[in-house]
Amino acid sequence: MQPLRKRCLVTGGAGFLGSHLCERLLARGDDVLCVDNFFTGARDNVIHLLDNPHFELLRHDVTFPLYVEVDEIYNLACPASPVHYQFDPVQTTKTSVHGAINMLGLAKRVRAKILQASTSEVYGDPQVHPQEESYWGHVNPIGARSCYDEGKRCAETLFFDYYRQHDLRIKVARIFNTYGPRMHPNDGRVVSNFIVQALAGEPITLYGDGEQTRSFCYVDDLVDGLIALMDSPDAVTGPINLGNPREFSIRELAEQVLALTGSSSKLVFRPLPEDDPRQRQPDITRAREQLGWEPTTALKNGLERTVDYFASLGRAS
Repeated sequence: MQPLRKRCLVTGGAGFLGSHLCERLLARGDDVLCVDNFFTGARDNVIHLLDNPHFELLRHDVTFPLYVEVDEIYNLACPASPVHYQFDPVQTTKTSVHGAINMLGLAKRVRAKILQASTSEVYGDPQVHPQEESYWGHVNPIGARSCYDEGKRCAETLFFDYYRQHDLRIKVARIFNTYGPRMHPNDGRVVSNFIVQALAGEPITLYGDGEQTRSFCYVDDLVDGLIALMDSPDAVTGPINLGNPREFSIRELAEQVLALTGSSSKLVFRPLPEDDPRQRQPDITRAREQLGWEPTTALKNGLERTVDYFASLGRAS
């Protein structure tokens, strides 16, 4: 007798991270309903999945209720780069808050397990390094980035209130910088910026002195972490940091991209944006202990695959 397929809803499923997650869930035998309003997601990211009889694509905005029957919900819907989430900051906050309310309401109605894709941005410009989940953060509630930072913090609040008040099965993942194929070329994130600039032979733009640090996690590793968290016992609610604990300066990243692309681009320096964190590094002790998860892809290997992806876009245009 064939085991029953799990019915998985992925909001933001046509985005960079969501499309990789949909792919992985299908590969392991789940039915996948991909929901996206295509503000930052793209049909092209999932076009190769459309012929799969176990995949369904639905255009929908999570700020409106959704009535479907599912077993698990991965709530990834929200613009995740400053360029996109600052374009319409009110809508960004609505997506995080109203979207969480609507997806939690759906999970409550159908008794589904639900995972929230939260973010390292809940830590703000951290005064604790590296950041562990017990740290409450250092966030400007009225700054240009607060639509995203505070929207995600409020979503976490809602998840734990539904857990306490309605006994909902929740999972909260705090995602650190993730990169890989299908990143949006114009999303303003540092990895895609550097690769696009290097391939075009344009100056590579660094903000501040380039010594601020980030920890870069390849998308395949991150998807492994999300699925491990969803599959963990109900007592494991999170929040759990998912990211690569290896820390690099932004200047080091630029130099690696230059080496991999063979570009002659020069480094140029611009003023640091408002509230841009100086350090960002996850403490993943909890993920190691509770999920048996840690990333395995070296930055150089992940960057090679990402450079190949962006180079292929150039050849196709």
